[in-house]
Amino acid sequence: MFRFETVPYDPDWWNVTLHQFSDREVHQSPAWLAFLAETQRGNIVTAAVRDGDATVGYFSGLKVHKFGLSLLGSPLPGWTTSYMGFNLADGVPRMQAFEALRCFAFCELGCAHLEVMDRDLDADSVQANSLGCRAYQGFEIDLAPDENALFSRLKTECRTCIRKAIRCGVSIEEARDDRFAAEYYAQLQDVFGKQGLAPTYGVERVAALIRHLLPTGNLLLLRARDSEGRSIASAVCVAMHRRGFVWGTASWRQFQHLRPNELLFWHAILRLKARGIRYLDLCGAGEYKRKYGGYRISVPWLHSSRYRFLPAFRSAVAITSRVRQRLAWRAQAYLGAQHPVGDERPARWLEKWQPTS
Repeated sequence: MFRFETVPYDPDWWNVTLHQFSDREVHQSPAWLAFLAETQRGNIVTAAVRDGDATVGYFSGLKVHKFGLSLLGSPLPGWTTSYMGFNLADGVPRMQAFEALRCFAFCELGCAHLEVMDRDLDADSVQANSLGCRAYQGFEIDLAPDENALFSRLKTECRTCIRKAIRCGVSIEEARDDRFAAEYYAQLQDVFGKQGLAPTYGVERVAALIRHLLPTGNLLLLRARDSEGRSIASAVCVAMHRRGFVWGTASWRQFQHLRPNELLFWHAILRLKARGIRYLDLCGAGEYKRKYGGYRISVPWLHSSRYRFLPAFRSAVAITSRVRQRLAWRAQAYLGAQHPVGDERPARWLEKWQPTS
């Protein structure tokens, strides 16, 4: 029978420990945990998984306080974070580890709610245990084939768009400058604005991601420029060990006819493959992602609560966040028309409307 034991978090110790496990992900790395602790205002939790006297793995996550309740996420929705969960020795059953984690979260940490998304959790075993779960849907690309094979797997229209971008003089560069966060976020606002929404996070999150991850070598920032040198699109990717993730892409609508997004994705594929990454997770189930030659994935996202009302409350919060996105966009559009450029009053007023999850 498994049990969890808190291990005081030390980033150097955790980095050495994490690299002993073949199932490690970038979202479990010390840099990512520091990014989460800053942007989500939580406390990092690391715990050893014990089987008798033996240590058979570890868990990492973040404990946060929301609405007067303590929540343990690995991750929680809204954290712009993919798979976390466990790092376990070969053959250790993950569902048994999750059952022990529930006791640890509720009894020892005093949490009211727990969520875990682990890439190696088996959907069949989740269903057999009748646990609270939603499926995280997405697309993933196997980067093992050579460049020609990867290009041939792209949909015909995608290959056409890449060739058009090249003919139009679009170029891709790897960015490391301080301007990138602001450029990316301005383009992201334009993307969301097309749907009448505001982004779900602020530019500060992008800046924090770059500050924590860029020094590690696990962050790839790509910028697309048109033939006149203007920045017209951008992409943010994170990667470590065997798997990379497209954290975000954005572009100006007025330049989308140059097809910079397809060229950005293609360069991300090639550059991550060159870094030794085996799989690229496109992070989301948007049907347009099918054109990049990937396959559909479905990963269980487990949740468990001490109180019956919390699952319904969780759903209500998600709906409210969507409403706030729309209100924030409308307020931003209105205030942008009422105040000259450089007036800080609209930005300060909008802070209370901006979704913070």
